[in-house]
Amino acid sequence: MTCPRVGHIDFLNVLPLSYSYNHGAAQGLSITRGVPAILNNDLINGRLDMSNCSSIVYARHSEKLVILPDVCVSTDGAVQSILLISKKPIHELRDDKIILTAKSATSHCLLKIILRSHGAIPNYYVRHVAPESPIPEDATASLLIGDDALWCYHHQEEGLYYYDLGKEWQELTGKKMVYALWVVNKDFAENSPEMLQLIYDRVHKSFQRYPENKETVINSILKDKPFTYEQLDSYLYNTIKWDLSEEYIEGLRTFYQMAHNMNLIEHIPELNFAKVRRN
Repeated sequence: MTCPRVGHIDFLNVLPLSYSYNHGAAQGLSITRGVPAILNNDLINGRLDMSNCSSIVYARHSEKLVILPDVCVSTDGAVQSILLISKKPIHELRDDKIILTAKSATSHCLLKIILRSHGAIPNYYVRHVAPESPIPEDATASLLIGDDALWCYHHQEEGLYYYDLGKEWQELTGKKMVYALWVVNKDFAENSPEMLQLIYDRVHKSFQRYPENKETVINSILKDKPFTYEQLDSYLYNTIKWDLSEEYIEGLRTFYQMAHNMNLIEHIPELNFAKVRRN
Protein backbone atom coordinates (compact mmCIF):
# COMPACT_ATOMS: atom_id res chain seq x y z
CA MET A 1 0.00 0.00 0.00
CA THR A 2 1.37 3.43 -0.95
CA CYS A 3 2.06 5.74 1.97
CA PRO A 4 -0.11 8.86 2.08
CA ARG A 5 1.81 11.88 0.78
CA VAL A 6 1.61 14.53 3.47
CA GLY A 7 3.02 18.04 3.20
CA HIS A 8 4.39 19.83 6.23
CA ILE A 9 5.14 23.57 6.29
CA ASP A 10 7.84 23.43 8.93
CA PHE A 11 7.46 26.87 10.53
CA LEU A 12 7.67 27.41 14.26
CA ASN A 13 3.92 28.04 14.35
CA VAL A 14 3.37 24.30 13.92
CA LEU A 15 6.18 23.17 16.22
CA PRO A 16 3.99 20.72 18.18
CA LEU A 17 3.25 18.82 14.96
CA SER A 18 6.88 19.00 13.80
CA TYR A 19 7.89 17.49 17.13
CA SER A 20 5.29 14.73 16.79
CA TYR A 21 6.41 13.88 13.26
CA ASN A 22 9.99 13.62 14.53
CA HIS A 23 8.91 11.32 17.35
CA GLY A 24 6.77 8.67 15.69
CA ALA A 25 3.75 10.41 14.16
CA ALA A 26 5.29 10.25 10.67
CA GLN A 27 5.27 6.44 10.70
CA GLY A 28 3.48 5.13 7.63
CA LEU A 29 3.40 8.57 6.00
CA SER A 30 5.55 10.09 3.28
CA ILE A 31 6.29 13.57 4.65
CA THR A 32 7.39 16.40 2.36
CA ARG A 33 8.67 19.50 4.16
CA GLY A 34 8.78 22.92 2.52
CA VAL A 35 7.62 26.53 2.49
CA PRO A 36 3.97 27.39 1.79
CA ALA A 37 4.41 28.46 -1.84
CA ILE A 38 5.98 25.13 -2.85
CA LEU A 39 3.67 22.83 -0.88
CA ASN A 40 0.60 24.82 -1.94
CA ASN A 41 1.55 24.11 -5.55
CA ASP A 42 2.26 20.43 -4.87
CA LEU A 43 -1.12 20.06 -3.19
CA ILE A 44 -3.25 21.60 -5.91
CA ASN A 45 -1.36 19.70 -8.61
CA GLY A 46 -1.97 16.33 -6.97
CA ARG A 47 1.57 15.64 -5.76
CA LEU A 48 0.35 15.61 -2.15
CA ASP A 49 -2.69 13.97 -0.59
CA MET A 50 -2.85 16.37 2.33
CA SER A 51 -0.96 19.34 3.75
CA ASN A 52 -1.18 22.39 5.88
CA CYS A 53 -1.45 25.28 3.45
CA SER A 54 -2.17 28.98 3.18
CA SER A 55 -5.86 29.52 3.89
CA ILE A 56 -6.33 31.49 0.66
CA VAL A 57 -5.30 28.38 -1.31
CA TYR A 58 -8.47 26.59 -0.23
CA ALA A 59 -10.56 29.51 -1.52
CA ARG A 60 -8.88 29.32 -4.91
CA HIS A 61 -9.10 25.53 -5.27
CA SER A 62 -12.06 24.47 -3.11
CA GLU A 63 -13.42 22.28 -5.91
CA LYS A 64 -10.45 19.92 -5.35
CA LEU A 65 -10.11 20.09 -1.58
CA VAL A 66 -11.81 19.51 1.76
CA ILE A 67 -10.79 20.97 5.11
CA LEU A 68 -9.54 18.85 8.00
CA PRO A 69 -11.77 19.92 10.90
CA ASP A 70 -10.66 21.29 14.26
CA VAL A 71 -7.14 22.42 13.29
CA CYS A 72 -5.69 25.59 11.79
CA VAL A 73 -3.04 28.23 12.40
CA SER A 74 -4.77 31.34 13.69
CA THR A 75 -4.63 34.20 16.16
CA ASP A 76 -6.98 36.38 18.14
CA GLY A 77 -5.08 39.59 17.43
CA ALA A 78 -1.31 39.93 17.08
CA VAL A 79 0.57 37.11 15.33
CA GLN A 80 4.23 38.25 15.68
CA SER A 81 5.29 36.29 12.58
CA ILE A 82 3.59 38.25 9.78
CA LEU A 83 5.04 41.75 9.67
CA LEU A 84 4.98 44.73 7.38
CA ILE A 85 8.24 46.60 7.99
CA SER A 86 8.18 50.10 6.55
CA LYS A 87 10.28 53.23 6.21
CA LYS A 88 7.17 55.37 6.68
CA PRO A 89 3.93 55.09 8.70
CA ILE A 90 1.28 52.84 7.19
CA HIS A 91 -1.19 55.70 6.68
CA GLU A 92 1.37 57.50 4.50
CA LEU A 93 1.80 54.60 2.06
CA ARG A 94 0.25 55.21 -1.36
CA ASP A 95 1.85 53.94 -4.58
CA ASP A 96 5.09 52.97 -2.87
CA LYS A 97 7.18 49.93 -3.79
CA ILE A 98 6.56 47.06 -1.39
CA ILE A 99 8.46 43.77 -1.41
CA LEU A 100 6.43 40.61 -0.78
CA THR A 101 7.92 37.39 0.52
CA ALA A 102 7.91 34.57 -2.01
CA LYS A 103 7.01 32.08 0.73
CA SER A 104 3.29 32.66 1.23
CA ALA A 105 -0.06 33.50 -0.34
CA THR A 106 -2.44 34.30 2.52
CA SER A 107 -0.16 37.04 3.82
CA HIS A 108 -0.14 38.73 0.39
CA CYS A 109 -3.94 38.96 0.39
CA LEU A 110 -4.10 40.02 4.01
CA LEU A 111 -1.62 42.84 3.41
CA LYS A 112 -3.49 44.07 0.32
CA ILE A 113 -6.78 44.16 2.26
CA ILE A 114 -5.21 46.08 5.14
CA LEU A 115 -3.35 48.57 2.94
CA ARG A 116 -6.43 49.22 0.83
CA SER A 117 -8.25 50.18 4.03
CA HIS A 118 -5.56 52.84 4.53
CA GLY A 119 -6.03 54.14 0.99
CA ALA A 120 -2.81 52.63 -0.35
CA ILE A 121 -2.48 50.93 -3.73
CA PRO A 122 1.24 50.09 -3.75
CA ASN A 123 3.40 48.54 -6.42
CA TYR A 124 4.13 45.01 -5.23
CA TYR A 125 7.21 42.97 -6.12
CA VAL A 126 7.99 39.42 -5.01
CA ARG A 127 11.58 39.03 -3.89
CA HIS A 128 13.57 37.37 -1.13
CA VAL A 129 14.65 39.64 1.69
CA ALA A 130 16.88 38.79 4.65
CA PRO A 131 15.59 39.54 8.14
CA GLU A 132 18.87 41.27 9.02
CA SER A 133 18.26 43.78 6.18
CA PRO A 134 14.53 43.60 5.55
CA ILE A 135 13.93 46.60 3.25
CA PRO A 136 15.96 46.99 0.02
CA GLU A 137 17.20 50.49 -0.77
CA ASP A 138 14.82 50.80 -3.72
CA ALA A 139 11.69 49.90 -1.70
CA THR A 140 9.60 51.55 1.00
CA ALA A 141 8.45 48.45 2.86
CA SER A 142 8.67 44.66 2.99
CA LEU A 143 6.37 41.86 4.08
CA LEU A 144 8.02 39.08 6.07
CA ILE A 145 6.45 35.90 7.41
CA GLY A 146 7.36 32.90 9.51
CA ASP A 147 10.57 32.53 11.46
CA ASP A 148 12.18 35.49 9.64
CA ALA A 149 9.35 37.79 10.73
CA LEU A 150 9.45 36.46 14.28
CA TRP A 151 13.16 37.27 14.45
CA CYS A 152 12.46 40.81 13.23
CA TYR A 153 9.68 41.16 15.79
CA HIS A 154 12.27 40.63 18.53
CA HIS A 155 15.00 42.74 16.85
CA GLN A 156 13.24 45.92 15.78
CA GLU A 157 15.43 48.61 14.24
CA GLU A 158 15.11 52.21 15.29
CA GLY A 159 13.67 54.40 12.55
CA LEU A 160 11.52 51.68 10.96
CA TYR A 161 7.80 51.05 11.47
CA TYR A 162 6.59 47.54 12.34
CA TYR A 163 3.01 46.45 11.69
CA ASP A 164 1.72 43.10 12.94
CA LEU A 165 -0.88 42.00 10.39
CA GLY A 166 -2.82 39.93 12.91
CA LYS A 167 -3.27 43.02 15.06
CA GLU A 168 -4.07 45.18 12.02
CA TRP A 169 -6.69 42.65 10.85
CA GLN A 170 -8.44 42.61 14.22
CA GLU A 171 -8.45 46.41 14.40
CA LEU A 172 -9.95 46.53 10.91
CA THR A 173 -12.61 43.81 11.28
CA GLY A 174 -12.90 42.86 14.94
CA LYS A 175 -12.43 39.24 13.83
CA LYS A 176 -9.97 36.46 14.49
CA MET A 177 -7.67 35.49 11.59
CA VAL A 178 -7.00 32.05 10.11
CA TYR A 179 -3.68 31.96 8.25
CA ALA A 180 -3.43 28.27 7.43
CA LEU A 181 -5.62 25.19 7.17
CA TRP A 182 -4.97 21.49 6.88
CA VAL A 183 -6.64 20.44 3.64
CA VAL A 184 -7.09 17.13 1.87
CA ASN A 185 -7.48 16.26 -1.78
CA LYS A 186 -11.07 15.10 -2.31
CA ASP A 187 -10.05 11.90 -4.08
CA PHE A 188 -7.85 10.86 -1.16
CA ALA A 189 -10.56 11.73 1.36
CA GLU A 190 -13.10 9.60 -0.51
CA ASN A 191 -10.84 6.66 -1.33
CA SER A 192 -8.77 6.38 1.87
CA PRO A 193 -11.04 7.16 4.84
CA GLU A 194 -9.05 5.00 7.28
CA MET A 195 -5.75 6.72 6.47
CA LEU A 196 -7.48 10.09 6.61
CA GLN A 197 -8.74 9.26 10.10
CA LEU A 198 -5.25 8.22 11.20
CA ILE A 199 -3.74 11.48 9.93
CA TYR A 200 -6.47 13.57 11.54
CA ASP A 201 -5.95 11.84 14.89
CA ARG A 202 -2.19 12.43 14.81
CA VAL A 203 -2.40 16.06 13.73
CA HIS A 204 -5.17 17.00 16.14
CA LYS A 205 -3.62 15.23 19.13
CA SER A 206 -0.25 16.90 18.50
CA PHE A 207 -1.79 20.28 19.19
CA GLN A 208 -4.17 19.11 21.92
CA ARG A 209 -1.27 17.70 23.94
CA TYR A 210 1.05 20.66 23.49
CA PRO A 211 0.26 22.45 26.80
CA GLU A 212 1.34 19.44 28.83
CA ASN A 213 4.44 18.84 26.68
CA LYS A 214 5.48 22.41 25.85
CA GLU A 215 8.72 22.47 27.86
CA THR A 216 10.02 19.34 26.14
CA VAL A 217 8.87 20.50 22.71
CA ILE A 218 10.44 23.97 22.96
CA ASN A 219 13.69 22.70 24.45
CA SER A 220 14.04 20.23 21.56
CA ILE A 221 14.77 23.07 19.11
CA LEU A 222 16.25 25.85 21.24
CA LYS A 223 19.88 25.19 20.29
CA ASP A 224 19.02 25.48 16.58
CA LYS A 225 16.88 28.64 16.72
CA PRO A 226 17.75 32.30 17.45
CA PHE A 227 15.06 32.64 20.11
CA THR A 228 14.86 32.30 23.87
CA TYR A 229 12.58 29.85 25.66
CA GLU A 230 10.46 32.77 26.89
CA GLN A 231 10.02 34.15 23.37
CA LEU A 232 8.89 30.81 21.99
CA ASP A 233 6.64 30.11 24.95
CA SER A 234 4.92 33.47 24.46
CA TYR A 235 4.56 32.82 20.73
CA LEU A 236 3.31 29.24 20.89
CA TYR A 237 1.30 29.31 24.11
CA ASN A 238 -0.13 32.83 24.25
CA THR A 239 -0.24 33.95 20.60
CA ILE A 240 -0.74 31.14 18.08
CA LYS A 241 -4.02 29.20 18.21
CA TRP A 242 -4.69 25.85 16.52
CA ASP A 243 -8.39 25.25 17.27
CA LEU A 244 -10.64 25.86 14.27
CA SER A 245 -13.67 26.78 16.36
CA GLU A 246 -16.74 28.65 15.15
CA GLU A 247 -15.30 32.07 16.00
CA TYR A 248 -12.27 31.36 13.84
CA ILE A 249 -14.44 30.01 11.04
CA GLU A 250 -16.37 33.29 11.17
CA GLY A 251 -13.09 35.17 10.80
CA LEU A 252 -12.14 32.95 7.86
CA ARG A 253 -15.44 33.71 6.12
CA THR A 254 -14.84 37.43 6.62
CA PHE A 255 -11.36 37.11 5.12
CA TYR A 256 -12.74 35.32 2.07
CA GLN A 257 -15.50 37.92 1.69
CA MET A 258 -13.04 40.81 1.77
CA ALA A 259 -10.61 39.04 -0.55
CA HIS A 260 -13.46 38.50 -3.01
CA ASN A 261 -14.50 42.14 -2.77
CA MET A 262 -10.98 43.07 -3.90
CA ASN A 263 -10.95 40.44 -6.69
CA LEU A 264 -8.18 38.50 -4.95
CA ILE A 265 -10.28 35.33 -5.28
CA GLU A 266 -12.88 34.51 -7.94
CA HIS A 267 -15.60 33.31 -5.59
CA ILE A 268 -16.38 32.88 -1.91
CA PRO A 269 -16.00 29.14 -1.29
CA GLU A 270 -18.24 26.86 0.68
CA LEU A 271 -16.37 25.42 3.64
CA ASN A 272 -16.48 21.66 3.06
CA PHE A 273 -14.99 19.56 5.84
CA ALA A 274 -13.51 16.09 5.65
CA LYS A 275 -15.62 13.37 7.24
CA VAL A 276 -13.72 12.07 10.27
CA ARG A 277 -14.57 10.94 13.78
CA ARG A 278 -13.94 14.06 15.86
CA ASN A 279 -11.80 13.85 18.98
